[in-house]
Amino acid sequence: MSYYFSKSVALPFDDAITKVKEELKKEGFGVLTEIDIKETLKKKLDVDFRRYAILGACNPGFAYEALQSEDKIGTMLPCNVIVQEHPDGRVEVAAVDPMASMQAVENTELGHVAQTVQAKLKSVIDQM
Repeated sequence: MSYYFSKSVALPFDDAITKVKEELKKEGFGVLTEIDIKETLKKKLDVDFRRYAILGACNPGFAYEALQSEDKIGTMLPCNVIVQEHPDGRVEVAAVDPMASMQAVENTELGHVAQTVQAKLKSVIDQM
């Protein structure tokens, strides 16, 4: 089982980030964090890296439901979505598969939440 779903998109990098945020919002997610990996690695390590952003997405209702079932589940939140520009100029969007990450947690109550979030994140990627 793969731990993510992804899609190459016919959009410039910045436009892909904007579109991902719009699609996440349609599915009830907000972006809590946005990490510019290229900038961070340059600043901290003085290395060059491709354009790469990590968006920490959260759907408060599902997060609340998951936290009620498993108090340590916050270690796996928020759901990360990445946008990266490959050396050939291709832009890819990928999202974590919550079903894969929830397999590590032995709590059957999380299954429904994980399936619902999985469907919503897949929809985001499909709409790109």
